[in-house]
Parts: sequence; structure tokens; C-alpha cells
Amino acid sequence: QVQLVESGGGSVQAGGSLRLSCAASGLWYGRYCMAWFRQAPGKEREKVAAIDSDGITWYTDSVKGRFTISKDNAKNTLSLQMNDLKPEDTAMYYCAAAFAAGWCPNGPNDFPFWGQGTQVTVSS
Repeated sequence: QVQLVESGGGSVQAGGSLRLSCAASGLWYGRYCMAWFRQAPGKEREKVAAIDSDGITWYTDSVKGRFTISKDNAKNTLSLQMNDLKPEDTAMYYCAAAFAAGWCPNGPNDFPFWGQGTQVTVSS
């Protein structure tokens, strides 16, 4: 059984930083992609960053140069370092996982495993 538990959200002023963490269990077998999505009120869930089983990363354009995704395979932990936060980064952030070898699915419907989410609020 796969379980994902996020932590690290909070409220910061624009320009500040936060680090999100996702503790994963049940992913000890196979190869998988892990990703961070976010969803703001009234908007669709958006993939923010992803890292595949080979460690290759992907970022949506709006966070490139500001966010860094990483994973610690020994600790089964996924992280998202968010710097220079902007009010438009305000959203609920979700950790997601999908079994995939050497690639990552595109949309949220392709990720079967999700955490409960952690709120990030950036004030101007």
C-alpha cells in the first residue's frame, strides 16, 4: 500500500522560501516518478515539478530557477525547495507518485497515488 504524507507548508511573504517534504511508503519496489502538483481555488490541478526514476527533473515554466525538486531514495522522501515565492504560488500543494520507468506522466489523472496536500500561502 502506497502512502504519501506532505509537510512543510505555511504562510510567507513574497520573496520568502519554504521547503515541502513528502514521506513515501510502499514504493520500495519498481521504478516510479514522483511529482509535486498544486491547485489554487477555482483552478485546475497543475504539475509543478517532477523527478523520474533516473533522477531527471522537469519544471513548469513559472517556477524554473526558483523551485528545486529532489528525492532521497534511502529515506523515501521527496522534497520541493521553493525560493523567491510569489503570491501566484499560493495553492494547495500535493505530492504524487506513479509507477513509471525512466519517464513521468503528464497529467494528474495519470498519477494513482496522492498525499493529502499542504497549503502554501504567499502574501504580497
